[in-house]
Amino acid sequence: MSQSSTDNQPPKSGAARLLRGSSVVGGATMLSRVMGLARDMVLARFAGAGDAADAFFVAFKIPNFFRRLFAEGAFAQAFVPVLAEYRQKGGLAAARELNDRVAGALGGALLLFTLFGVLCAPLITGIFAFGWWWDGSEREKFALASDMLRVTFPYLMLISLAGFSGAILNSFDRFAVPALTPVFLNLVLIAAATVASGWFEPPIMALAWGVLAAGVVQLLFQLPFLARQGLLPRPRWDWHYPGVRKILRLMAPAIFGVSVTQISLVLDTVLASFLPTGSVSWLYFSDRLTELPLGVFGVAVGTVILPALSRHHAGGDPRLFRHTLDWALRSVTLISLPAALALVVLAEPLLTTLFQYGRMEPRDMEMAAWSLRAYALGLLSFMLIKVLAPGYFARQDTYTPVRFGLIAISAKMVLSLAFVLPLHHYFRLGHMGLALATAAQAAINAWLLYRGLRQGDFYRPEPGWRGYLLRLALASLAMIAVLAVGLYFWPQWEDWSWWQRGWRMAVMVGAGAGTYGVILLLSGLRPRHFRAISD
Repeated sequence: MSQSSTDNQPPKSGAARLLRGSSVVGGATMLSRVMGLARDMVLARFAGAGDAADAFFVAFKIPNFFRRLFAEGAFAQAFVPVLAEYRQKGGLAAARELNDRVAGALGGALLLFTLFGVLCAPLITGIFAFGWWWDGSEREKFALASDMLRVTFPYLMLISLAGFSGAILNSFDRFAVPALTPVFLNLVLIAAATVASGWFEPPIMALAWGVLAAGVVQLLFQLPFLARQGLLPRPRWDWHYPGVRKILRLMAPAIFGVSVTQISLVLDTVLASFLPTGSVSWLYFSDRLTELPLGVFGVAVGTVILPALSRHHAGGDPRLFRHTLDWALRSVTLISLPAALALVVLAEPLLTTLFQYGRMEPRDMEMAAWSLRAYALGLLSFMLIKVLAPGYFARQDTYTPVRFGLIAISAKMVLSLAFVLPLHHYFRLGHMGLALATAAQAAINAWLLYRGLRQGDFYRPEPGWRGYLLRLALASLAMIAVLAVGLYFWPQWEDWSWWQRGWRMAVMVGAGAGTYGVILLLSGLRPRHFRAISD
């Protein structure tokens, strides 16, 4: 066995800041994700998995997809390294000047794009849900989705500006406010479903207006914190400013590179529109459970390391750059491996506990469980992408991830047909084929990103990885055994009330997580081993 991680002591621990930042983002994101689950429970009871629910999820997914490009994806990955460079070379005044120009350019572009989206809603809906337009029997659902998209599309501009504000705060190591901001989306949508739905016809339109209101609230929430730090931008329209031009050059290829997973999910929506009613909703609910560990841990670590990696690169310190990446890979592996296995084992009980109420039927939970298991197989790859991609973006290399993304998405398109057609024909599980292809695409993308960093000598695994992975494998096997025993004694989850399901699931999750943690401690792993990195 190779040297243990306990023997690996890189330079003195300044990674307290990374740990603290990840903990802040992770804790805030955990709150947001828990509220998101509460929101989805309300939506499941309110809308079920029928035509109206499918239409809303498409109308919500379209601006959400572009949000990932503008707010959390290509823009943030291009903007943060450039802001770090300006701050490093010109100080706070240069950073403020860049923020002003970027605010004007981004805000103007978003306004024009939002107007286009509102005016051309049926066209955009037809692209994302072509099957509904093609099938004459689905035209009513298509029209409803188009009407809702006119209301939800301005959310793109509002949340992208909120994402810009959050990127500024993150660059100055103010992580809590941007991480807490998504909580308001969940609160507003819950209020829309439970309070405002009676004011609209059809009632599902209340959710569309709730999305728009949530965008306003999330943007306004961050502005006072920017002002307190003296970072509130004063938008100035200047497309010729060197920093703006540089961000645009970096952003163009990054739009595809960082958002390949989102593009993949949109392709799922297009193909799912040709599958039986409920497929879009089944994929949505299963994806939401996969997003819980991904958002809490993968996104949190990726968010925190990008400014750190950018500083290390700007400061010419490749040693700390490699150490930061290694710390991030160890951190996400610690969580993603057991989380993926737990989602596979507990797929149907979890979905039943959270969503089988109101209009949701047992068959909906059974079908969503199949796609959840498939998505879970890609969870480790999803998380690895979140921490490997910043290794390129921090060096202002946005072209290499694009090339890798093109390879992965091309493979996904072939695999989607290869999986969907037989699974739909023989088992009526075409939506599971979409999830399987997404997991495979993520694995290909993660491997290419990892190999590229190794070949360029931008990352070198620290000693102790073999022993570390062996510990994780043993702890995960013990966790699976505990969960299997629990399912043996508690097999009929759909027969219980919500509180009976709830306390049993809490026991299962607690027992599984406790077993995993105890085995890791017995094997010699300690929290201090994740502080062995300097900043």
